Amino acid sequence: MKGSSGKSRAGAVRKGKGKQVGSGGQGRQALEGKGPTPKAEDRAWHPAGKRKAAQERYAAAGGKGRAAGKVAGQGARAGAPRGASGAARRSKSGDESEIVTGRNSVVEALRARIPASTLYIAARVEMDDRVKEAMKLANNRGIPMLEVMRPELDRLAGHDAVHQGIALKVPPYEYAHPIEMLDEVLARDETPLLVALDGITDPRNLGAILRSTGAFGGQGVIVPQRRSVSVNAAAWKTSAGAAARIPVAMAPNLTQTLKTLKERGVFVLGLDGDGEVSLPGLSWADRPIVIVVGSEGKGLSRLVAETCDAIVSIPIEAATESLNAGIAASVTLYEISKLRAEASVE
Repeated sequence: MKGSSGKSRAGAVRKGKGKQVGSGGQGRQALEGKGPTPKAEDRAWHPAGKRKAAQERYAAAGGKGRAAGKVAGQGARAGAPRGASGAARRSKSGDESEIVTGRNSVVEALRARIPASTLYIAARVEMDDRVKEAMKLANNRGIPMLEVMRPELDRLAGHDAVHQGIALKVPPYEYAHPIEMLDEVLARDETPLLVALDGITDPRNLGAILRSTGAFGGQGVIVPQRRSVSVNAAAWKTSAGAAARIPVAMAPNLTQTLKTLKERGVFVLGLDGDGEVSLPGLSWADRPIVIVVGSEGKGLSRLVAETCDAIVSIPIEAATESLNAGIAASVTLYEISKLRAEASVE
Protein backbone atom coordinates (compact mmCIF):
# COMPACT_ATOMS: atom_id res chain seq x y z
CA MET A 1 0.00 0.00 0.00
CA LYS A 2 1.06 3.61 -0.62
CA GLY A 3 0.64 4.44 3.08
CA SER A 4 3.22 1.80 4.10
CA SER A 5 5.97 3.11 1.86
CA GLY A 6 7.06 5.56 4.56
CA LYS A 7 7.07 8.45 2.08
CA SER A 8 5.06 11.47 3.07
CA ARG A 9 2.61 12.93 0.61
CA ALA A 10 3.90 16.22 -0.77
CA GLY A 11 2.23 19.12 0.95
CA ALA A 12 0.69 17.02 3.70
CA VAL A 13 3.16 18.03 6.41
CA ARG A 14 3.76 21.66 7.41
CA LYS A 15 7.44 22.50 7.12
CA GLY A 16 9.28 23.96 10.09
CA LYS A 17 8.88 23.29 13.80
CA GLY A 18 7.93 25.38 16.78
CA LYS A 19 5.99 28.61 16.99
CA GLN A 20 6.12 31.22 14.28
CA VAL A 21 8.14 34.22 15.32
CA GLY A 22 5.94 37.19 16.14
CA SER A 23 2.65 35.33 15.94
CA GLY A 24 1.56 36.54 19.37
CA GLY A 25 2.06 40.17 18.38
CA GLN A 26 0.03 39.63 15.24
CA GLY A 27 -2.82 38.24 17.27
CA ARG A 28 -2.80 41.19 19.66
CA GLN A 29 -2.92 43.65 16.75
CA ALA A 30 -5.95 41.89 15.33
CA LEU A 31 -7.75 42.15 18.66
CA GLU A 32 -6.98 45.85 19.08
CA GLY A 33 -9.17 46.88 16.12
CA LYS A 34 -8.85 49.99 13.92
CA GLY A 35 -9.92 52.65 16.40
CA PRO A 36 -13.07 54.77 16.55
CA THR A 37 -15.16 55.30 13.40
CA PRO A 38 -14.50 58.78 11.86
CA LYS A 39 -17.35 61.27 11.89
CA ALA A 40 -19.49 61.43 8.76
CA GLU A 41 -18.17 64.89 7.88
CA ASP A 42 -14.58 63.59 8.05
CA ARG A 43 -15.26 60.89 5.44
CA ALA A 44 -14.65 62.40 1.98
CA TRP A 45 -17.04 60.01 0.21
CA HIS A 46 -19.95 60.62 2.61
CA PRO A 47 -22.57 63.28 1.64
CA ALA A 48 -21.79 65.12 4.89
CA GLY A 49 -18.11 65.10 3.97
CA LYS A 50 -18.89 66.48 0.53
CA ARG A 51 -20.95 69.27 2.09
CA LYS A 52 -18.10 70.11 4.46
CA ALA A 53 -15.61 70.27 1.57
CA ALA A 54 -17.96 72.48 -0.40
CA GLN A 55 -18.45 74.79 2.58
CA GLU A 56 -14.69 75.09 2.97
CA ARG A 57 -14.31 76.00 -0.71
CA TYR A 58 -17.11 78.53 -0.37
CA ALA A 59 -15.53 80.12 2.71
CA ALA A 60 -12.09 80.18 1.11
CA ALA A 61 -13.55 82.02 -1.88
CA GLY A 62 -14.96 84.82 0.26
CA GLY A 63 -18.48 83.55 0.90
CA LYS A 64 -20.06 85.09 -2.18
CA GLY A 65 -21.08 83.49 -5.44
CA ARG A 66 -19.52 86.02 -7.80
CA ALA A 67 -16.43 86.44 -5.65
CA ALA A 68 -15.95 82.70 -5.59
CA GLY A 69 -16.08 82.58 -9.37
CA LYS A 70 -13.64 85.47 -9.73
CA VAL A 71 -11.10 84.09 -7.30
CA ALA A 72 -11.27 80.65 -8.88
CA GLY A 73 -11.09 82.14 -12.36
CA GLN A 74 -7.68 83.73 -11.85
CA GLY A 75 -4.61 82.17 -13.38
CA ALA A 76 -4.41 79.68 -16.23
CA ARG A 77 -7.59 78.22 -17.64
CA ALA A 78 -7.39 74.58 -16.63
CA GLY A 79 -8.47 72.21 -19.35
CA ALA A 80 -8.56 74.83 -22.14
CA PRO A 81 -7.01 73.75 -25.43
CA ARG A 82 -3.53 75.12 -26.04
CA GLY A 83 -3.57 78.35 -27.98
CA ALA A 84 -7.37 78.71 -27.86
CA SER A 85 -8.99 82.07 -27.25
CA GLY A 86 -12.11 82.80 -25.21
CA ALA A 87 -14.29 83.04 -28.32
CA ALA A 88 -12.98 79.86 -29.93
CA ARG A 89 -15.37 77.03 -30.63
CA ARG A 90 -14.70 73.58 -31.94
CA SER A 91 -16.71 71.04 -33.85
CA LYS A 92 -17.40 67.56 -32.60
CA SER A 93 -14.73 65.38 -34.18
CA GLY A 94 -16.02 62.97 -36.82
CA ASP A 95 -19.35 64.77 -37.12
CA GLU A 96 -20.77 65.48 -40.57
CA SER A 97 -23.36 67.84 -41.98
CA GLU A 98 -26.95 66.82 -41.37
CA ILE A 99 -29.52 66.62 -44.15
CA VAL A 100 -33.09 67.57 -43.17
CA THR A 101 -35.56 66.06 -45.62
CA GLY A 102 -39.28 66.41 -46.28
CA ARG A 103 -41.30 69.54 -46.97
CA ASN A 104 -42.76 69.99 -43.50
CA SER A 105 -39.42 69.32 -41.77
CA VAL A 106 -37.52 71.73 -44.01
CA VAL A 107 -40.06 74.51 -43.54
CA GLU A 108 -40.09 74.03 -39.75
CA ALA A 109 -36.28 74.05 -39.65
CA LEU A 110 -36.13 77.29 -41.62
CA ARG A 111 -38.84 78.87 -39.46
CA ALA A 112 -36.81 77.97 -36.35
CA ARG A 113 -33.79 79.69 -37.96
CA ILE A 114 -31.66 76.56 -37.75
CA PRO A 115 -28.23 77.35 -39.24
CA ALA A 116 -28.24 76.01 -42.79
CA SER A 117 -25.76 76.16 -45.64
CA THR A 118 -27.75 74.97 -48.67
CA LEU A 119 -31.36 74.36 -49.73
CA TYR A 120 -31.68 71.64 -52.37
CA ILE A 121 -34.67 71.62 -54.72
CA ALA A 122 -35.33 68.73 -57.10
CA ALA A 123 -35.68 69.61 -60.78
CA ARG A 124 -39.31 69.94 -61.91
CA VAL A 125 -40.57 69.62 -58.34
CA GLU A 126 -44.24 70.39 -57.68
CA MET A 127 -44.27 73.97 -56.38
CA ASP A 128 -46.83 73.79 -53.57
CA ASP A 129 -47.13 76.31 -50.70
CA ARG A 130 -44.53 74.55 -48.54
CA VAL A 131 -41.85 74.56 -51.24
CA LYS A 132 -42.57 78.22 -52.00
CA GLU A 133 -42.32 79.15 -48.30
CA ALA A 134 -39.05 77.24 -47.95
CA MET A 135 -37.57 79.08 -50.91
CA LYS A 136 -38.78 82.44 -49.58
CA LEU A 137 -37.33 81.82 -46.09
CA ALA A 138 -34.01 80.65 -47.57
CA ASN A 139 -33.85 83.68 -49.84
CA ASN A 140 -34.55 86.07 -46.93
CA ARG A 141 -31.70 84.53 -44.92
CA GLY A 142 -29.28 84.43 -47.83
CA ILE A 143 -29.10 80.62 -47.90
CA PRO A 144 -27.91 79.34 -51.32
CA MET A 145 -30.51 77.34 -53.29
CA LEU A 146 -29.46 74.61 -55.70
CA GLU A 147 -31.60 72.78 -58.24
CA VAL A 148 -30.45 69.17 -58.53
CA MET A 149 -31.63 66.07 -60.30
CA ARG A 150 -33.59 63.56 -58.22
CA PRO A 151 -30.84 60.87 -58.25
CA GLU A 152 -28.45 63.41 -56.70
CA LEU A 153 -31.06 64.36 -54.08
CA ASP A 154 -31.61 60.66 -53.37
CA ARG A 155 -27.87 60.28 -52.75
CA LEU A 156 -27.74 63.30 -50.43
CA ALA A 157 -30.80 62.31 -48.42
CA GLY A 158 -30.06 58.57 -48.26
CA HIS A 159 -32.00 55.91 -50.06
CA ASP A 160 -34.30 55.27 -47.09
CA ALA A 161 -35.31 58.94 -46.67
CA VAL A 162 -38.47 60.40 -48.20
CA HIS A 163 -37.31 63.86 -49.27
CA GLN A 164 -40.38 64.94 -51.33
CA GLY A 165 -38.10 66.85 -53.67
CA ILE A 166 -36.56 69.15 -51.05
CA ALA A 167 -33.71 68.95 -48.53
CA LEU A 168 -31.79 71.30 -46.27
CA LYS A 169 -28.10 70.93 -45.44
CA VAL A 170 -27.24 71.79 -41.83
CA PRO A 171 -23.52 72.15 -41.00
CA PRO A 172 -22.00 70.55 -37.90
CA TYR A 173 -22.65 72.46 -34.69
CA GLU A 174 -19.56 74.20 -33.31
CA TYR A 175 -19.32 73.39 -29.61
CA ALA A 176 -17.81 75.67 -27.01
CA HIS A 177 -15.14 74.53 -24.53
CA PRO A 178 -16.57 74.12 -20.99
CA ILE A 179 -13.84 76.11 -19.24
CA GLU A 180 -13.87 78.87 -21.85
CA MET A 181 -17.64 79.08 -21.44
CA LEU A 182 -17.16 79.55 -17.68
CA ASP A 183 -14.52 82.24 -18.31
CA GLU A 184 -16.92 84.17 -20.53
CA VAL A 185 -19.63 84.08 -17.86
CA LEU A 186 -17.20 85.37 -15.23
CA ALA A 187 -15.95 88.08 -17.60
CA ARG A 188 -19.53 89.41 -17.74
CA ASP A 189 -19.54 89.58 -13.92
CA GLU A 190 -22.36 87.03 -13.71
CA THR A 191 -22.85 84.19 -11.23
CA PRO A 192 -22.46 80.96 -13.25
CA LEU A 193 -25.53 78.76 -13.66
CA LEU A 194 -24.77 75.89 -16.02
CA VAL A 195 -26.46 72.58 -16.84
CA ALA A 196 -24.57 69.34 -17.58
CA LEU A 197 -26.22 66.30 -19.17
CA ASP A 198 -25.20 62.79 -18.11
CA GLY A 199 -26.35 59.98 -20.39
CA ILE A 200 -29.19 61.89 -22.09
CA THR A 201 -29.65 60.81 -25.72
CA ASP A 202 -32.99 62.37 -26.76
CA PRO A 203 -32.40 65.64 -28.71
CA ARG A 204 -35.84 66.87 -27.65
CA ASN A 205 -34.70 66.83 -24.03
CA LEU A 206 -31.64 68.87 -25.01
CA GLY A 207 -33.83 71.37 -26.85
CA ALA A 208 -36.18 71.71 -23.88
CA ILE A 209 -33.26 72.17 -21.47
CA LEU A 210 -31.73 74.85 -23.71
CA ARG A 211 -35.06 76.65 -23.72
CA SER A 212 -35.37 76.50 -19.91
CA THR A 213 -31.74 77.52 -19.42
CA GLY A 214 -32.31 80.67 -21.44
CA ALA A 215 -35.62 81.42 -19.74
CA PHE A 216 -34.30 81.19 -16.16
CA GLY A 217 -30.96 82.95 -16.39
CA GLY A 218 -28.64 80.05 -17.19
CA GLN A 219 -25.61 80.71 -19.37
CA GLY A 220 -24.79 77.36 -20.98
CA VAL A 221 -25.19 73.59 -21.29
CA ILE A 222 -22.48 70.91 -21.21
CA VAL A 223 -22.77 67.56 -22.98
CA PRO A 224 -20.30 64.63 -22.92
CA GLN A 225 -18.47 63.70 -26.10
CA ARG A 226 -19.53 60.04 -25.98
CA ARG A 227 -22.88 58.30 -25.60
CA SER A 228 -24.73 61.59 -25.48
CA VAL A 229 -27.20 63.71 -27.39
CA SER A 230 -25.81 66.20 -29.91
CA VAL A 231 -27.10 69.51 -31.22
CA ASN A 232 -29.00 68.49 -34.34
CA ALA A 233 -32.05 69.74 -36.19
CA ALA A 234 -34.46 68.12 -33.71
CA ALA A 235 -32.77 69.86 -30.77
CA TRP A 236 -32.83 73.18 -32.63
CA LYS A 237 -36.55 72.92 -33.32
CA THR A 238 -37.43 71.94 -29.72
CA SER A 239 -35.35 74.79 -28.31
CA ALA A 240 -37.58 77.34 -30.09
CA GLY A 241 -34.58 79.50 -30.97
CA ALA A 242 -32.76 79.15 -27.63
CA ALA A 243 -30.00 77.12 -29.31
CA ALA A 244 -28.97 80.29 -31.12
CA ARG A 245 -28.51 82.17 -27.81
CA ILE A 246 -27.35 79.54 -25.29
CA PRO A 247 -23.96 77.97 -26.01
CA VAL A 248 -23.45 74.22 -25.76
CA ALA A 249 -20.02 72.99 -24.66
CA MET A 250 -18.63 69.51 -25.24
CA ALA A 251 -16.71 67.73 -22.48
CA PRO A 252 -14.26 64.99 -23.57
CA ASN A 253 -14.72 63.48 -20.09
CA LEU A 254 -17.70 64.73 -18.08
CA THR A 255 -16.40 63.57 -14.69
CA GLN A 256 -13.03 65.26 -15.19
CA THR A 257 -14.72 68.43 -16.46
CA LEU A 258 -16.91 68.58 -13.35
CA LYS A 259 -13.82 68.18 -11.16
CA THR A 260 -12.13 71.04 -13.00
CA LEU A 261 -15.23 73.22 -12.52
CA LYS A 262 -15.14 72.41 -8.80
CA GLU A 263 -11.53 73.55 -8.66
CA ARG A 264 -12.67 76.81 -10.26
CA GLY A 265 -15.19 77.45 -7.49
CA VAL A 266 -18.32 75.99 -9.10
CA PHE A 267 -20.61 73.78 -6.98
CA VAL A 268 -21.81 70.58 -8.65
CA LEU A 269 -25.40 69.61 -7.82
CA GLY A 270 -26.78 66.33 -9.19
CA LEU A 271 -30.50 65.67 -9.59
CA ASP A 272 -31.93 62.41 -8.26
CA GLY A 273 -35.23 61.39 -6.71
CA ASP A 274 -33.42 59.92 -3.69
CA GLY A 275 -31.18 62.94 -3.09
CA GLU A 276 -30.33 63.98 0.46
CA VAL A 277 -30.95 67.71 -0.21
CA SER A 278 -34.42 69.05 -1.01
CA LEU A 279 -34.67 71.59 -3.83
CA PRO A 280 -37.08 74.12 -2.23
CA GLY A 281 -35.10 76.78 -0.39
CA LEU A 282 -31.75 75.44 -1.65
CA SER A 283 -29.11 77.20 0.46
CA TRP A 284 -26.48 77.20 -2.31
CA ALA A 285 -28.61 79.02 -4.88
CA ASP A 286 -26.53 82.21 -4.76
CA ARG A 287 -23.26 80.42 -5.57
CA PRO A 288 -21.73 79.37 -8.91
CA ILE A 289 -23.63 76.20 -9.83
CA VAL A 290 -23.65 73.46 -12.43
CA ILE A 291 -26.77 71.27 -12.36
CA VAL A 292 -26.16 67.70 -13.52
CA VAL A 293 -29.17 65.94 -15.05
CA GLY A 294 -29.10 62.17 -15.59
CA SER A 295 -31.07 60.00 -17.97
CA GLU A 296 -34.62 58.91 -17.13
CA GLY A 297 -33.82 55.21 -17.07
CA LYS A 298 -30.41 55.07 -15.35
CA GLY A 299 -30.15 58.45 -13.64
CA LEU A 300 -26.69 59.75 -12.78
CA SER A 301 -23.72 57.51 -13.50
CA ARG A 302 -21.73 56.33 -10.50
CA LEU A 303 -18.60 58.41 -11.12
CA VAL A 304 -20.59 61.57 -11.81
CA ALA A 305 -22.71 61.06 -8.67
CA GLU A 306 -19.56 60.62 -6.57
CA THR A 307 -18.16 63.86 -8.01
CA CYS A 308 -21.24 65.93 -7.07
CA ASP A 309 -21.07 68.17 -3.99
CA ALA A 310 -24.67 67.23 -3.22
CA ILE A 311 -27.52 65.20 -4.71
CA VAL A 312 -30.71 67.28 -4.88
CA SER A 313 -34.22 65.86 -5.07
CA ILE A 314 -37.43 67.48 -6.28
CA PRO A 315 -40.35 66.65 -3.97
CA ILE A 316 -43.39 65.33 -5.85
CA GLU A 317 -46.80 64.28 -4.58
CA ALA A 318 -47.03 60.69 -5.81
CA ALA A 319 -44.16 58.34 -5.09
CA THR A 320 -44.88 56.42 -8.30
CA GLU A 321 -44.48 59.49 -10.51
CA SER A 322 -41.22 60.74 -11.98
CA LEU A 323 -40.10 63.73 -14.02
CA ASN A 324 -38.29 63.49 -17.32
CA ALA A 325 -34.92 65.17 -17.75
CA GLY A 326 -36.25 68.29 -19.43
CA ILE A 327 -38.91 68.98 -16.80
CA ALA A 328 -36.56 68.22 -13.88
CA ALA A 329 -33.98 70.66 -15.22
CA SER A 330 -36.66 73.31 -15.81
CA VAL A 331 -38.04 73.03 -12.26
CA THR A 332 -34.55 73.26 -10.76
CA LEU A 333 -33.54 76.24 -12.89
CA TYR A 334 -36.76 78.05 -11.94
CA GLU A 335 -36.23 77.47 -8.20
CA ILE A 336 -32.61 78.68 -8.32
CA SER A 337 -33.64 81.72 -10.39
CA LYS A 338 -36.37 82.54 -7.89
CA LEU A 339 -34.04 82.20 -4.89
CA ARG A 340 -31.42 84.38 -6.53
CA ALA A 341 -34.01 87.06 -7.29
CA GLU A 342 -35.21 87.01 -3.67
CA ALA A 343 -31.64 87.28 -2.39
CA SER A 344 -30.91 90.27 -4.62
CA VAL A 345 -33.98 92.12 -3.30
CA GLU A 346 -32.90 91.57 0.30
